Amino acid sequence: MLKGKTALVTGSTSGIGLGIAKSLAAQGANIVLNGFGDVEGPKAEVARLGVKVGYHGADMGKPADIEAMMAYAASTFGQVDILVNNAGIQHVAKVEDFPPDRWDAVIAINLSSAFHATRLALPAMKKANWGRIINVASVHGLVASAEKVAYVAAKHGIVGMTKVVALETATSGVTCNAICPGWVLTPLVQKQVDAKAAANGWSNEEATRQLLGEKEPSMQFTTPEELGELAVFFCSPAANNVRGVAWNMDGGWAAQ
Repeated sequence: MLKGKTALVTGSTSGIGLGIAKSLAAQGANIVLNGFGDVEGPKAEVARLGVKVGYHGADMGKPADIEAMMAYAASTFGQVDILVNNAGIQHVAKVEDFPPDRWDAVIAINLSSAFHATRLALPAMKKANWGRIINVASVHGLVASAEKVAYVAAKHGIVGMTKVVALETATSGVTCNAICPGWVLTPLVQKQVDAKAAANGWSNEEATRQLLGEKEPSMQFTTPEELGELAVFFCSPAANNVRGVAWNMDGGWAAQ
């Protein structure tokens, strides 16, 4: 379905981003990966799906790096047809204890990076009259949790930005939508499970049960593969008129 298209997925060397990249690659899209840590492993995983794979190690907190990444994608593959803004970090603390530098970092990587990548991708998408911008927000873009002030603010901002971009592209072949996952067992969430287990003297299984039980009625994690299939739907002809939605895949979290 996506043969000949190019998808750039930020924060895609593991977790949700890699899952989305692999789902888009399975539909024939060439992929530009971005992120830290192991690079060759994820590149090989995506390449096995029979598409071309590029990589750029942009620090998503730095606008100049994002500009370099977008230029790399354009020069390597022609243009970015599908932009998935997924890069994210987390810090947990009460508002009065929240370090200002951590606030700045979370806002820069979780929110501002999506703005910069989007503003750079839009001209070519509009010229081609086809494009897909998919913002990976969070259920925390719809509801809040204590001690996550920067993350919740950034994710609410992503949902708002999604709506603005959708309105500005409403009469074109470009769409912009957000995915709002609940708990997904990524390295970021595993750290929270481990911290909960250590703090309470629980097993990993009990910490997982407690974590899910606090918020997610389904008592199960969403998988990166499920999120990837939702991204594929957004890229399909069936979603040509799906615009500006914040689609939660959260096991019932926001329904409570």
